[in-house]
Amino acid sequence: MAFNINEIKSQMLFDGARPALFQVTIQNPANSVADIKVPFMCEATGIPQAELGMVQVPYFGRMIKLAGDRTYADWQVTIINDEDFLIRNAMEEWSNKINTFQGNIRSFGSASPLLYKSQAQVVQYSKTGVPIRTYQYNGIYPTLISDIPLSWASQNEIERFQVTFAVDYWEVSGGITGNAGGL
Repeated sequence: MAFNINEIKSQMLFDGARPALFQVTIQNPANSVADIKVPFMCEATGIPQAELGMVQVPYFGRMIKLAGDRTYADWQVTIINDEDFLIRNAMEEWSNKINTFQGNIRSFGSASPLLYKSQAQVVQYSKTGVPIRTYQYNGIYPTLISDIPLSWASQNEIERFQVTFAVDYWEVSGGITGNAGGL
């Protein structure tokens, strides 16, 4: 029944998921020294979108819509920069080894994407600290490491930068909420 507060209360069994209760891990194949720091310094990201393409088939002036191929959007994280620049350096090294800044070559020892592509996880936690959902990104590599704005007018602030990753695919695993139909 509309306008009855008890209806929504009966559906909000767990008081709603909170967007601040998450943790990110990234496995950097070029320089893993900062991997242990990422879960503490990654302050923002997102749960991935699911996009299924569409194929339209015309028939006697009408369009029939059929399911198409799945595409995976790029994934972005926001990193707090510490004075050791540990994560920033590791991301720059990963990018440089994929395509060197000066030489335009791959320096992973092989041209195989298996050497430069990696994995990352976003774990969503409940208010009691229990993992409720894990998204695993597969086949990731950095495509953009943003600038870090500097300004004399920026007082009482900490530097941040974004890293955008290409993604081959993602899947849901673990947690108490199931696996979204076997993804």
